[in-house]
Amino acid sequence: MKRLLIVWTSTTFGTARMVEAAYRGAVQATGDAVAIDLEHARDAQATHVLAADGLIIATPEHLASMAGLMKDFFERIYYPCLDRVNGKPYALMVCAGSDGQGTIRQVERIATGLRLKRVAEPLLVITNAQTPEAILARKTIAAPDLARCAELGGTLAAGLQSGVF
Repeated sequence: MKRLLIVWTSTTFGTARMVEAAYRGAVQATGDAVAIDLEHARDAQATHVLAADGLIIATPEHLASMAGLMKDFFERIYYPCLDRVNGKPYALMVCAGSDGQGTIRQVERIATGLRLKRVAEPLLVITNAQTPEAILARKTIAAPDLARCAELGGTLAAGLQSGVF
């Protein structure tokens, strides 16, 4: 059985909602034919990455950078996974207040170093949070954005199931 790992972190629940949608999409696309593992970035280990056939990485953007817990995840798994995950498919989801490009660049550089294979364009959701109150508020993700997340999860899971990735 193929295994999809979703590594995520969320501060104001926007990324968490995106992950829930991606998970639902993966389950709807493959039923129980693909094992789908959700691991919070603080708990995810190199063994999770090595056991997975594909990855979805989901993080908010903090100060034009990936969330600190996601960076910590990458720091912990990078060397144990180096040269052991070459070509493994991955996709990225980012929840950002206004831009998201800094986070996308950071994750893509790390994924390139790990020699992961990007199989979808980064999925970026902009919440337009610009004031301290809006930035810190619990996020609501619009239905069209959640549908894109579900499609990404379904596409990656179905691609693993069918052997496309």
